Amino acid sequence: MTDIPLDDRGFTLGHGLFETVLWADGVLAHWEAHVERLDRGCRALRLPLPERAVVRAAAESALVAAETPKRAAVRLNWSAGSGDRGLDPPSDPRPRLTASAAALGPPPGPARLITAHVRRNDRSPASRLKTLSYLDNVIARAEARDAGADEALMLNTAGEVACAAAANVFWVRHEEVFTPDLDCGVLDGIMRREVIAACHALGVPVQEVYANLGRVAGAPMFITNSLAGVRPVANLDGRELPGSPLITAIAKAISRAPK
Repeated sequence: MTDIPLDDRGFTLGHGLFETVLWADGVLAHWEAHVERLDRGCRALRLPLPERAVVRAAAESALVAAETPKRAAVRLNWSAGSGDRGLDPPSDPRPRLTASAAALGPPPGPARLITAHVRRNDRSPASRLKTLSYLDNVIARAEARDAGADEALMLNTAGEVACAAAANVFWVRHEEVFTPDLDCGVLDGIMRREVIAACHALGVPVQEVYANLGRVAGAPMFITNSLAGVRPVANLDGRELPGSPLITAIAKAISRAPK
């Protein structure tokens, strides 16, 4: 167990970043993409970059401590480290790395979504980063659970579709795939990139767009993240959604892609 000092800025301010990596079939899936995103986040937050070998060793140690389950979620935290009281960071930041692993069951089935009242702040630089401050997402997910749903669909401050509480969002119309533009306040998801690449490989048009709920309503939908992969959406706000062969084809293409 790692003791976190009471002056750790990740603990007191949410100042830091995290990555959640899937361990499956003896592989840390999309490992390089995760550490590269961690590096990009560090540059945005002006944090020193972690040594990649140290991060890898921490992930592997966490798996050993968890007795290396067949499938696991490996959580890596890169906190800004200790600092004085207040907002200003120390002149010589010394980030703190922690890692843990938790066993996962099989991938979940189709998701039920509700549109959350809490909005994604598309004007905040943090909306594009995987920071340790995820409170809006926590509230949105709680709202979904209270409504009997699995996940929350979040709109941004302009009323545009942004993301789910812990996933990127896609929908299909007229044999084309659509997803919100990153400027909608969207995390640059690892699986989001994989889906876009799979669409290009399959010759399927894919567009990054600004869209209100009206453009999404009734369309086949799916959500993605690093743990669940491609997850179809069965229901949005109480309305059953159709499936699409394209979603199945994209999921198969991603499962065959090198990790």
